Amino acid sequence: QVQLVESGGGLVQAGGSLRLSCAASGRRFSSFIMGWFRQAPGKEREFVAQIGWNGISTYYADSVKGRFTISRDNAKNVVYLQMNSLKPEDTAVYYCGAVLTGRNGRFDRAAEYNVWGQGTQVTVSS
Repeated sequence: QVQLVESGGGLVQAGGSLRLSCAASGRRFSSFIMGWFRQAPGKEREFVAQIGWNGISTYYADSVKGRFTISRDNAKNVVYLQMNSLKPEDTAVYYCGAVLTGRNGRFDRAAEYNVWGQGTQVTVSS
């Protein structure tokens, strides 16, 4: 099994940038597809981005495409989310999740993820 710990959240002005990190424990990190989700107050957890085992295949929500970049370092057991041109509507708790699966493809539903971190707050002021 793997355990996930997010960091890097904070308060930033609109147009600014943040980089979130998700550190994983466990020796099977490279076997997991990793994703970032976010959840604003009163809303459901929504998909942000996903990266495959080898870091080559990536998927993004339309709302963040061109502004956010997901990456991973399997040697360090870390997945990143670089967030640029932040908007107030990006304000949410950001969670990283892991999917242990033998399938390729897009995993954009929270129910598909086996493991979650505790989340990190991102607040974008206008």
